[in-house]
Amino acid sequence: MDLNSSSLKIGETATITAVNLDEIPLKLLEMGCLPGNQITLLQVAPFGDPLYFNVNDSHVAIRLETAKEISIQKAH
Repeated sequence: MDLNSSSLKIGETATITAVNLDEIPLKLLEMGCLPGNQITLLQVAPFGDPLYFNVNDSHVAIRLETAKEISIQKAH
């Protein structure tokens, strides 16, 4: 089952396995949104967009459509 960062629940942490380089802004890549790094969902905006994540010790807001382009693997 393919998971993406938009499927996380608040407080859940996962490892980024892949990113769609055609859809992810360069700024997110520079902030550590790269395969192998941890991503934790911190908060969801009132209408569900954007999502607030901790990625590589940076707090970032990522639009829902962009978050769907970040593949993850949850820890078991």
